[in-house]
Amino acid sequence: MERTVGQITLFGLLLALASTLPNKDDWDVYSFHINSTVTSRYATTVITSRVANRMDESKEIEFHVRIPKNAFISKFRMFIDAQVYDGVVRAKEQAQQQYTEAVSRGESAGLVSSVGRTLEEFKTSVTVAAHKKVTFELTYEELMKRTHGKYELQIHARPMQPVSDFKVDVHIHEEAGISFIDVKGGLSTKALANAITKTHIDKEAWVYFYPTVDQQKMCDSCSDQGMNGDLVIVYDVNRDNGLGHIKKSDGYFVHHFAPSDLPRIPKNVVFVIDQSGSMRGRKILQTRIALFHILNDLAEDDYFGLITFDGNIFHWKRELVQANSKNLESAKNFASNIQARGSTDINEAVLQGARMLNDHSREGSASILILLTDGDPTSGVTNLENIQSNVRQAIAGKFPLYCLGFGFDVDFKFLEKMSLQNNGVARRIYEDSDADLQLKGFYEEVATPLLTDVTMIYVGGTNLTQTNFSQYYNGSEIVVAGEITDNNIETFTPQVVAISSNRRIIFSNPNETVESTGTVSDDRIQRVWAYLTVKQLLDKELQLSGPEKEKVKKEALELSLKYSFVTPLTSMVVTKPPGENIDVLHKPKEGETSQRWQSQGGQSILVPLPPAIGHGINGALSAADFDPSFSRQSLSPSSHLSGHSSVMQEHASRVERGRPGPVFQLHPLRGERGQRGDLAPVVLPDVQPAVVHLSRKTTTLEATDAPVLHRFLLKAANQTVPLCFDVSGPVRLKLFHHPSRELSVNGELDSVTNGGFSRIFIHVKDSQHVEIDTNWVTVRDGQTVTYYTGQDHLTAGSVTVIVRNNEIDVATGDMQMVIIVHEKNGQKLFWPVLRQHPSDNNAEGLLAVEAAVYEEVQQAPVRKLKIKNQEADVTGEMVVDYSFASPVTMNCWLMSADSALQRPLSQFVITQL
Repeated sequence: MERTVGQITLFGLLLALASTLPNKDDWDVYSFHINSTVTSRYATTVITSRVANRMDESKEIEFHVRIPKNAFISKFRMFIDAQVYDGVVRAKEQAQQQYTEAVSRGESAGLVSSVGRTLEEFKTSVTVAAHKKVTFELTYEELMKRTHGKYELQIHARPMQPVSDFKVDVHIHEEAGISFIDVKGGLSTKALANAITKTHIDKEAWVYFYPTVDQQKMCDSCSDQGMNGDLVIVYDVNRDNGLGHIKKSDGYFVHHFAPSDLPRIPKNVVFVIDQSGSMRGRKILQTRIALFHILNDLAEDDYFGLITFDGNIFHWKRELVQANSKNLESAKNFASNIQARGSTDINEAVLQGARMLNDHSREGSASILILLTDGDPTSGVTNLENIQSNVRQAIAGKFPLYCLGFGFDVDFKFLEKMSLQNNGVARRIYEDSDADLQLKGFYEEVATPLLTDVTMIYVGGTNLTQTNFSQYYNGSEIVVAGEITDNNIETFTPQVVAISSNRRIIFSNPNETVESTGTVSDDRIQRVWAYLTVKQLLDKELQLSGPEKEKVKKEALELSLKYSFVTPLTSMVVTKPPGENIDVLHKPKEGETSQRWQSQGGQSILVPLPPAIGHGINGALSAADFDPSFSRQSLSPSSHLSGHSSVMQEHASRVERGRPGPVFQLHPLRGERGQRGDLAPVVLPDVQPAVVHLSRKTTTLEATDAPVLHRFLLKAANQTVPLCFDVSGPVRLKLFHHPSRELSVNGELDSVTNGGFSRIFIHVKDSQHVEIDTNWVTVRDGQTVTYYTGQDHLTAGSVTVIVRNNEIDVATGDMQMVIIVHEKNGQKLFWPVLRQHPSDNNAEGLLAVEAAVYEEVQQAPVRKLKIKNQEADVTGEMVVDYSFASPVTMNCWLMSADSALQRPLSQFVITQL
């Protein structure tokens, strides 16, 4: 019987190769998560998609993801029927051999590779039996690149259908401190803005994106097929303008160097512009527009020159001239008359630009040569190696050459090699409506030189990545990684030597302490070193030939295999169930032609893809993972609350309790909007222990010397230090009440430990109820009662409940709540957070309390704060914030609950849950 083929595109474009579109009722993406952790500017992102085949026959389901172009895939998995299928990274030749063997057996495994603009696309497929599930998991890693004074973490979402359990979680930790964080992109505006929660506390930042099903249909780029767009997390770190930030772990270090408090260096810049016939039309028009913008940005102490070329060379001026108003106006007139015609003499044009810079040697300045072309050399010297040799001799390492390749007809590999040989980089300019902005954006990256001849020195360091840089530009960053010899931090001494204007400058700090991650098993710093080393070896390999080239290539290959990076030298073999097609998935180099292997008559042939398909697709990769809902276990008080059971049982266990655990706090989690608060548990020190016996439904205190205190934290809208207050005993509290929605959330504080809530009750209207305690989750819809037994999710009318390993998600309408599950001495405790508040604004309860606004009015002899014209005595306390999965230690001003809330605490106390 023929298999029905359904295609799921989770990220990216739907391939035009598919002859039939999937029937939307055939499959269900019932859960889709992106979890990205950024530490020391190194991002590890995990995409997890869970898909169910709802049909009565097998389906071939295609997994399709988009990731940043600079990232390396490092892991993927598929879990089907509790079986795991791991991808294996191998040398490209070995992987290709395995693929070819599969093709020779008549299997039509696909290999697709092409290049997009800022993202790459990877895909594979797997057959899922009737009424079965598959979980895909893809992991990729990237070193964040700083441009224009910020880092950008780009996440692209196109799940091809609204997903009931759609979550993006981003956590950023920077020891240097985070100076600002913002969320941009098409998925951050209008209808979706309310689905974003942004929180920033000193060294930590969190971004949550939890759109409802309705929101996924309502944004500008949304439809009945769900979202299609980007979420971009933008941030930067605090800088001391000295030696920079150095972090080490387990014998490796990474150094981030980005001083900004330096005088700009006047520059000498020559623009070499292709005006051959292929530039006709929009290309030449956009080039003119970009030149006008760039000329406007030149400073008066800059010198510049313009050269255009086809088969001949045209100078605006034979020598560099100062960027004064008169010369700039003349240059704009020259640029406006650029016409596309003739052939392409790249060799002579670049040599003329180099000559102009060499003839204008100006002490205390920085020289830059920028070439823009859209084609191959067709006149003059046309041998590519001869051109590269001529240019290298003319520049002689004195200044960088930046090559901008316009469109896809250009030989990008030729431009890339020529740039790298001359301390520059190549960049593709895409033929889109914003090409002029792309050109201007690149220029702005190099518009403000701050240092030249930068040398990074590490006494006591070895196996270093690149340490010499011709220029350092404002808004960028230099990153060096390496090993610390014998892991001896005492002999490790970093130093930076560079030229600033016309003087030599040394950055050093003999008293600087190199920070440690504090975790022996933390290999992130080592992976940063491996990532940088592989990237730089691949660049070096491109420039070399003969035995040297092979040596560098071998070294890059060995590192790629050791760290399981999918690079241009490696491929990932997609392991699948017996009888399934085998995919060989690889990362191409920039400029490779899109192509697909197909089986034809027992032979494998290479078929080019149409340009419409080639743009935006790069490599192929699949991933999958185990869906926890397949497991069937008995749920006990000591198991994870999200464990699974086929039969709910009553448990009557006696648990001896020791020291009390974390205490709760009130904590707003709405970023800068800050209109509401959310609960977060906090450790309260020096509370007397209690020994208790825990039964199924009751908890009793046998002995205690002091009442159990729960500390709540109320974040301040205008201050960095929040307020906190204590609540004593097992109080029942009104957490959230929305009268017009007939929605109530109530919680009961734990009676024995300072750890938070032992029970949470959620009521919608009069008939829908969710009860969450440390034994189980119960959903009631009228007279129907459902216990959590490991199924995908529970529903009661408009309420959806999804149980996981360390959290319980509850959604109803446009309200989404996450109840984090913490464990203290074997006891489950809960912390509720409103990830998305209802759009209207008439809610009450602790989670709806507005952020506090206060001012300090007295410091001694007793510190006082003023809130809404009322003064209150406060003391400084240290607490641990459990409002996030990773606890954060912070200070707070402790005061009475009535003063912090500006109303009696009794207004939040209830008698019935």
